[in-house]
Amino acid sequence: MNIEDFRNYCLNKKGVTEELPFDETTLVYKVLGKMFALTDTEDEFSINLKCNPEKAIELREQFPGSVLPGHHMNKKHWNTILMHGKIPENLICQWIDESYRLVVNKLTKAQKRTLENL
Repeated sequence: MNIEDFRNYCLNKKGVTEELPFDETTLVYKVLGKMFALTDTEDEFSINLKCNPEKAIELREQFPGSVLPGHHMNKKHWNTILMHGKIPENLICQWIDESYRLVVNKLTKAQKRTLENL
């Protein structure tokens, strides 16, 4: 998966926007204003994804050197995935989906209704 594939995969999800809230090179993907993924366009291609804390540890152990504690993020809830081709694309898509679901599940009832109506 390259950066364009990542961008398109994220942007094709319901209610997702792409923003630059931190600087001019960090792309942030939000669902109804809540962040679920991000990447930097200048450094080595990696992505940060939200993750269940137990699953985050499991993935770091399963993919050492490829899945790391979230860089500049809450390391309990975020992983950084190095996109150097060592992790199958279908797994990365599953992890993006799970990050999106974790954020959607925390939305208020009103926000969930808004999302359903998009």
